[in-house]
Amino acid sequence: MPVALTAAEALALRMTSLLLRPHPVAPPDTVAGVVEWFGAMQSQDAASGEWSLGVRLPGRTRADVQVALERREALRTWPMRGTIHLVPPRDARWMVELTGVRALAGAARRREFLGLSEVDADRAVDVLGTALAGGGRLTRAQCVAALVAAGIDGAGQRAYHLLWYASQTGVTCLAPNVGTEQTFVLLDEWAPDQRHPERDEALATLAVRYFRSHGPTTRQDFAGWTGLTAADAKRAVAAAGAALAAVEIDGVEGWLDPALLDAPRQPVDEVWTLPGFDEYLLGFKDRALMLDPAHKQAIIPGGNGVFQATVVRAGRVVGTWRRTLAKTRVTVAVHPLVDLDAATRTRVEQAVARYADFVGLPPRLQWHPQR
Repeated sequence: MPVALTAAEALALRMTSLLLRPHPVAPPDTVAGVVEWFGAMQSQDAASGEWSLGVRLPGRTRADVQVALERREALRTWPMRGTIHLVPPRDARWMVELTGVRALAGAARRREFLGLSEVDADRAVDVLGTALAGGGRLTRAQCVAALVAAGIDGAGQRAYHLLWYASQTGVTCLAPNVGTEQTFVLLDEWAPDQRHPERDEALATLAVRYFRSHGPTTRQDFAGWTGLTAADAKRAVAAAGAALAAVEIDGVEGWLDPALLDAPRQPVDEVWTLPGFDEYLLGFKDRALMLDPAHKQAIIPGGNGVFQATVVRAGRVVGTWRRTLAKTRVTVAVHPLVDLDAATRTRVEQAVARYADFVGLPPRLQWHPQR
């Protein structure tokens, strides 16, 4: 029989699986370990991706994380939903091939809108492959210049689409930024030791990693996260077998890592300042456990897919924050969404200080009126 959980218990366990509470299994303590734990971590914004790692690796700095990424403990590419994630380097190719199918299926329509042909796209891949061959590493601007030099129009959004297409087809991937600019490399040169699991093994691996790092949650959330069809999501859970345990969250079917059943289920009153694109919210289609529907507009203004950084207390979003980096300090503006008493505000300030330590700058906190 599935283990019955209340919504409050499910949220407490979910914060544990997200590595925001102590886990009964020894948690990973490296960048490589955290990324493999999740399977993929949203990293559409590189700085947000770095803090997603930093918040789960206490005591590490942004420089530490950047050095680990330069060591290739993880890489960034477009494996699912057409967005950038950090993934284990050895798993990049099969993840792109398995989860990128639906994104690629829509590429022809996007090219038509941009005035590009399939011939243009394939030629761009060839041009980039030649330019990067032999260990080359080019910034986005240099890649665009190579395309233009080859007679390929990169104006407007064309260049971005062609760069995305080259990674979505598994030819290139993103290396760490130079300053704030993306850099591109050949996937097979940057991460040559690729794994090639059979399809069911790949599906099972995705399911195990997802529910281990996000559970307890539903198969629908898993399908939304991966971009898989409902049929493939069901097949993935079945292929995972005993590596997943069934639960019911207020009567709704879900799954988690069996080890999580040994974790405390009582709510814990932690306070976090999480990046906007963290798996805490991006990893779920149904965010009701964490986010009051009345606050959705504040977190995703205009519903445009750009998530604000969140202040989280006891697993629930209670505010947003925005940081501005300068040479001598980091200014953090906090916008409460609920009433925060003086004691809670002090704890928010402590959470902000942890972020400031991560980026290595003294903080300046600005409180804004409750929204």
